[in-house]
Amino acid sequence: MGAKTHPLVYLDDDVADQSRRVGPADPARTTGRSRACRRCVAAVSVRARLVAVAATFLLAAGCGMLDDPVEDRWESRAELSSCGEVSLAQGEEIQKQAVREIACLRRALKSGESAELKVTYPTVEGDPIREYHRLTPQGRLEVYTDSTDDRYSDQKWSFAECYTPEWLAEISCDQ
Repeated sequence: MGAKTHPLVYLDDDVADQSRRVGPADPARTTGRSRACRRCVAAVSVRARLVAVAATFLLAAGCGMLDDPVEDRWESRAELSSCGEVSLAQGEEIQKQAVREIACLRRALKSGESAELKVTYPTVEGDPIREYHRLTPQGRLEVYTDSTDDRYSDQKWSFAECYTPEWLAEISCDQ
C-alpha cells in the first residue's frame, strides 16, 4: 500500500497506479491534446495540402506545362521593322496619338513591306493591355493582344488576323 506523506505528494508507485486508471477511451487524456489543439492540427494539415497543390502548380508552370500558345507564337516570331511604340492614356484615341506610327504602317502596306507597332492602352480600371500589330511580307495584318496584366480578364494572349487590310485607321481586323 502506498503511503501518502502529504495530501498533494504521492509516492512513485501511486503515480503508476494513477496512469493505469486512464484508459485509451479518451484520446485527449492519453495524447495530452485538447479538442481545440486537434482542430488546429487538422487546419494546419489542410494548409499543408493547399501549399503542396500551389507548389505543384508553380512547378508545372515553371516546366512549361501551362504555357500560353499565343504568347509562345509571339515570342518565337521573326521580328519585323518597327514602326515604334504608342502608349495611350485613358480616353485617348490611336488615330490622334499615333499619326506617325500609323503612317509607317500605311507605307509598309503600300510598298509591300513588313512592319510592326506596339500599342499599350488602359482598361476602364486602369490595367494595361498591350497590342502588337504586324504587317507581314504576305500583306497580312496580325494583331496579338497581351491581357496578362488585366485583373478582370482571362489574363491570356489572343490573336486575330486579316489577309487584305483595306485601311489602318483603327488598325484592326473585321471579326
